Amino acid sequence: MQFRQMTYPALIVGALLLGTCATGIAAGDAARELAQAVYDAPNGDDFSSRAVMTLTEKGRSPREREMYTLRLDRGKGERWSLTRFTKPSDIEGVGLLTKDYPGDRNDQWLYLPALDRVRRVSSSRKGGRFVGSDLFFEDLRDREVDMDHHRLAGEEKVGKMTTKVLVSEPVDPENSVYTTRISWIHPKTLIPLRVDLYQRRSDEPVKRLRVKRIKRIQGFWTVLDSTMTDLRSGHVTRITQSVVKYNQGIPAQIFTSQALADDGAETQFRP
Repeated sequence: MQFRQMTYPALIVGALLLGTCATGIAAGDAARELAQAVYDAPNGDDFSSRAVMTLTEKGRSPREREMYTLRLDRGKGERWSLTRFTKPSDIEGVGLLTKDYPGDRNDQWLYLPALDRVRRVSSSRKGGRFVGSDLFFEDLRDREVDMDHHRLAGEEKVGKMTTKVLVSEPVDPENSVYTTRISWIHPKTLIPLRVDLYQRRSDEPVKRLRVKRIKRIQGFWTVLDSTMTDLRSGHVTRITQSVVKYNQGIPAQIFTSQALADDGAETQFRP
């Protein structure tokens, strides 16, 4: 899971904390400013992490998977990421490469070692579950601000934190499996501490993202512990990051479908 992090510009901080709507700016403008601030939050030119994904469901013991994630920010809405699993043996080597481009363009490839094949992930599979987790392929793609309509829905507490509630709905309903995203955004860090996700024919959220722990690392606010819960089944996917590094100078050639089939290609950049 990727999150936008930043210590955001003083102008936006002041506008949000003082109440932008009260100063005469339209509510939609204030909402879009917040969404853009979250999207633009500086999180390094590149990023790598070592993490554990834990899958929990009723009647079964938790299943743990070790994984690495590498990300490269190419600027102007172009962001590439690579996720690789290393344990247990039944998922070792499985990798997902995502390339997001400006606008509503992205490519995803999945590498399955058992077949020794790299497969393109069709856009029609954006609602498919990634390796049996509660993350859809869409959850691992970038989503630009103008792809949604945004509005503010006041302030609410998440734990002890006061957050801005941002409601986002797709401009084109066909380019998302979700009809609505409601995000509880912490103004200081610009991290969504909670996100409720709605789908068609559902008056209640179908999934919920919760951020459990954040920390400033190398000057960037970083999510270290988060969960995605399927609210219908109760299945939970938890991701805990144990080591994080920014700005290592990760080269672009790591993010190719050819390198995806060679798990040794990115080894030196794993934290």
